[in-house]
Formats: sequence, structure tokens, C-alpha cells
Amino acid sequence: MLLEICASSYQSAINAQNAGAHRIELCSELALGGITPSYGLIKRVKDNLSIPVHVLIRPRSGNFTYSDEEFEIMKADIELCKKMGCQGIVSGVLKSDNTIDVIRTQELIALAKPLSFTFHRAFDWVENSFEALEVLKTIDVNRILTSGKKSTAQQGIELLKDLESKAQNQLIILPGSGINSENVFQFKEAGFKEIHCSASTIHYVNKLGTIPMNSSVFFDEHILVHSDYDKIKKILASVS
Repeated sequence: MLLEICASSYQSAINAQNAGAHRIELCSELALGGITPSYGLIKRVKDNLSIPVHVLIRPRSGNFTYSDEEFEIMKADIELCKKMGCQGIVSGVLKSDNTIDVIRTQELIALAKPLSFTFHRAFDWVENSFEALEVLKTIDVNRILTSGKKSTAQQGIELLKDLESKAQNQLIILPGSGINSENVFQFKEAGFKEIHCSASTIHYVNKLGTIPMNSSVFFDEHILVHSDYDKIKKILASVS
């Protein structure tokens, strides 16, 4: 069973390779569910890792329904990953009703070829998992990263097994979220070909009393945040 490590830093990527992981999914900001990593991080990882590197293409946190401008950014990032020699792309697009945006996802898949394409955990937002599975099978997705529509893959293992059965070897069901050394045997026994986890540990580096840089206001998947034209104009008017 292949182990993919979700690595959100250079050190995580190096640790994954040194520990014997078979592949990494490179991203940034695990607290946000992952977003596209920087050029510098991708280059550093590609220069120093020999195991396959799949890169998350997600231009922002929040939902998986993107503007035309955001979609163009995603395509540009895929082109960059291809030029840098990455082995796979992890991405996907939903419509506003959380069904698969087949046209846009197909466009990303075609652009990514010949790289492997994983449809990411946007899959867990889709209401009808089996209908979505059939759709993704027809558009040449290589694998689906999913927790089985639960907070952890262990909680969602029954749906994961059903999806694996219905995938019929046309694509890989990649269980992810909360897999660790204590529950991994359940996925091995269930016959999954690959698993995904971050295997993270937390190191506290700041002393108490520092000014927080996180804002709890923005940690909400129901919102999109952007600079406001009118507010900017009012600030400029106030200082002019």
C-alpha cells in the first residue's frame, strides 16, 4: 500500500522522503485545507526530492467554485508545475450547487497531461458520491482523495470501501484525513492501494504574549474575503 504524505513545508517534504514515504502532495496552509504552494517551495522540493511530487492547485481557501480569473491562475500554476517536472496535479472544480464542474475539471485534466490527476477533497462536498464517482471515471481522473464524507477517513471507511468497490480499478480511491499508525491497518485490510496523511507533529516556537497573526474571522468556509473598492477609496480620501 502506497503512502502519500501531505507536506506543507520543505522540512515536511524532506522528512517524508527520508522516512520512506512513496510520494508527497505538496501544498501550503494545512489549517485552510491546503492551498497552492509557492514557486520557491515547489522548486526547492523538486531540486532535492527523488520521490514523486504531486502539487495541490487551489488558489484560495473557502469553496471550490472559482471565478474566471481564479481559474486562469489555476491553469497557469499547472503549466508551471509541468515545466518544473512535477509528477502530478491535485485539484478539481465544483459548481455553485456543489456538483462536479465537468467542463472546467476536464480542462484542468487536459492541461495537466501527461501528469497524474487527483480530484481532491472537494469530492466530500458533493451530495451524491456515487454519481460523482461515475462522472470522474469518464473524464480520466486517476484518483479521488476523500475522507468518505466524514471528518476522518476512519469514520468514513464504509463509504470509502463502497467507492473502492464501484471504482472497478478505473481509478484509485485515496483515503485521507486522520490516518495514523493506530488505524492504518484498517485501510490495509480493506484493500486500499494508497493512503494519504500528513503525519504531523506540532512544535511550539513562540513565547506566550506575542501578537497573533491569525484571524478567526477568516477561518470560515462559507465566506470569501477580498479587498473592498469603496473601503479603499474612503481610506485614500481620509488621508488626502
